[in-house]
Amino acid sequence: MMALCALYAVWGLVVEVAIAFGPVPRITWEHREVQLIHFHESEVSNYSTLLLSEDKDVLYVGAREVIFALNAVNIAEKQHELHWKVTEDKRTKCAVKGKSEQTECRNYVRVLQQLNDTFLYVCGTNAFQPTCDYLNLISFELGGKNEDGKGRCPFDPAQSYTSVMVDGELYSGTSYNFLGSEPIISRHSTQSPLRTEYAIPWLNEPNFVFADVIRADQNSTDGEDDKIYFFFTEVSVEYEFVGKLMIPRIARVCKRDQGGLRTLQKKWTSFLKARLICTIPDKNLIFNIINDVFILKSPTLKEPVIYGVFSPQLNNVGLSAVCAYNLSTVENVFLKGKYMQSATVEQSHTKWVRYNGEIPNPRPGACINNEARASNYMSSLNLPDKTLQFVKDHPLMDDSVTPVGDRPRLVKRDVKYTQIVVDRVRALNSTIYDVMFIGTDQGALHKAISYENGMHIIEETQLFPNFEPVQTLLLSSRRGRRYLYAGSNSGVVQSPVAFCDKYTTCVDCVLARDPYCAWKPLEASCIDIFKESEVERSWIQNIGGDASSCSGPGGSYFVWKKNGQKMKACITEQSHMLFAGRVHILSWVKDSVSEDTEYKCSLISKAGNTTSEVLITVEDKGSAGQDGWTKEFDTWRNAINEHDKMMQNWRETWVRIFGKILCPTVLFYWMYYSPSFTNSL
Repeated sequence: MMALCALYAVWGLVVEVAIAFGPVPRITWEHREVQLIHFHESEVSNYSTLLLSEDKDVLYVGAREVIFALNAVNIAEKQHELHWKVTEDKRTKCAVKGKSEQTECRNYVRVLQQLNDTFLYVCGTNAFQPTCDYLNLISFELGGKNEDGKGRCPFDPAQSYTSVMVDGELYSGTSYNFLGSEPIISRHSTQSPLRTEYAIPWLNEPNFVFADVIRADQNSTDGEDDKIYFFFTEVSVEYEFVGKLMIPRIARVCKRDQGGLRTLQKKWTSFLKARLICTIPDKNLIFNIINDVFILKSPTLKEPVIYGVFSPQLNNVGLSAVCAYNLSTVENVFLKGKYMQSATVEQSHTKWVRYNGEIPNPRPGACINNEARASNYMSSLNLPDKTLQFVKDHPLMDDSVTPVGDRPRLVKRDVKYTQIVVDRVRALNSTIYDVMFIGTDQGALHKAISYENGMHIIEETQLFPNFEPVQTLLLSSRRGRRYLYAGSNSGVVQSPVAFCDKYTTCVDCVLARDPYCAWKPLEASCIDIFKESEVERSWIQNIGGDASSCSGPGGSYFVWKKNGQKMKACITEQSHMLFAGRVHILSWVKDSVSEDTEYKCSLISKAGNTTSEVLITVEDKGSAGQDGWTKEFDTWRNAINEHDKMMQNWRETWVRIFGKILCPTVLFYWMYYSPSFTNSL
């Protein structure tokens, strides 16, 4: 604990001498240089709540006193609009309490959650009297329920909040009172509403940023529960520091938690929280403010990966970092880690230290699983008071959640990252990349990937011309229809995930190192590979940044056609490196030979500007027997081997005499194996 205090004591000195961090975007697209779609309405602001329905291709937007339904394919097309204003009486009462009638005493939509196919559950600040209702998606009208939104939606539009709908029940993190002094993580449920204890060890001035559910593995035999995770920054209770030291947290609760029977009645029995570590140890840099989180869930992943964007508390040089965490690391902390406990020292001064005593059984904070059921603990209502009292007094874990690789994926200077989404993309060579889209406080979007040689920022796109912060960011990752949606105070922007068509040459396309993009030689264009109906082997893509395939012999390929139809099967190519950059390139095709058949072999430069062709006509199939094919193939192979030996001997002799190779050239060969073929050029 003292080590952290020491680090922060010298923080100001450390950042002053810190070197430049992070890669530079390879290219920057200004706002008007790329094809972006905008949506905004006059006299409407704070487009900060977005909900995407990919099934219906609808983007729902919650703004100040209005909810929009937009065409998700083209957000400039407004489908529905609902005004949700505050009454004059409520605005007046709000102003009497010292709030601004023109700004704060309005209805800021803060919750947009899909309840079912017919309804959205919506909540707004409603002039510091938070209210929730049901939005009918058919009529696009509110149901008029006007439910009390305390604990589900903040009072103040400036207060932090997060929410997620899980099986028809709303889980939220926000403040529970007018002053914002009572933070709460709660479940709105008609059957079993639950909330956190109002106590500093549970939540200490948190700033909520994200919440999501991770379902239990259906193939698992342990009978585990679905878990809801919350991410926030709060004031530390475990470290001593001059002023308020902020700590990034991850907390989780279990979906089937029903609270305790006597202890923790209508309170979470599964609430636990832990520190998220995002540091650069060798530079003594600590990123302790978490700004946003995205949980990557994909069938190609063994487990979900949690991506978070962080910044330092004392950020006088504008540093930001992205750290990634495996879910198994998180669960190991909660299932096997040590707890912390408060200890009173020096006249009622409280310190938090590791608890080394006996841990009750069942383990405090654990979800009810098959092991607990085997001991006749069928629900949290059956848990013994000893377990419940322990978790009530020890919600904080001593163990921390460490990132993958024990360091950030990305560190960037002179920028503050505000939002993140991550897409999982399979490149042409079948390598899978996690592509990070990161919004900034200047209205820009960074697209970055990590590859074998480090981190690469593919591009920076200026989404908002007035450089206002990206407040929310969503990703639609449907094949052929991948879009990003960014919300700010002034409007919403829709962007494609890649601007492949902006690269006009093969070299620029490949050097972008963008897994969405590849060079298509036949059209001499840079294409989005996920918008094409099928992948062709001639496309060029190299995430490592090697653009040599764009020119020279290594940048050429063969196209075989039979009677004008492109052949895809039984085609073989070989290349033999000779000397001084010379390459022997050969191609052959195996096919059932028939009379009056025309084959055309084209050798095409991948740069898209050179083509050489050979036309072959089958006149007589009688002499094209299997023995003839095999014999000539062996003859050809022996000839090539002899040729390679001769060229190697020649090269060695040349180097001995002149010391270097001059004037490299390229040799192109076509080889056909049946003497019955007649070449006509």
